[in-house]
Amino acid sequence: MRLLTLALPALALAACATPSAQISTALEGYGLAPAQSQCVGDYLQRNLSLGQLQELGRLARVYRERNPNPNPLTADDLIRVASQVRDPRVPLEVGKAAASCNVLSAIKVN
Repeated sequence: MRLLTLALPALALAACATPSAQISTALEGYGLAPAQSQCVGDYLQRNLSLGQLQELGRLARVYRERNPNPNPLTADDLIRVASQVRDPRVPLEVGKAAASCNVLSAIKVN
């Protein structure tokens, strides 16, 4: 019971995280620098709807589950996930975010 009491506030806080913070945290988990992760998260939150962000996040989780390689995210991976979203605006905005946040130069390209 005590563990549940301690876990509930943490879960509530995580549920309240902004899309930008969630994107940033996920990208850092893929090996991206914190400043670049935050830049991409902020950009995508400004330019995509919540539904578009949710679909992108869902596909990123599926991609990661199918490819559990702990190596840093590559530019190919980022573009591949975004291009799987059926809305053509999503990969366009992900590409713009990557370019404006200097992600493509920071991500190891295979």
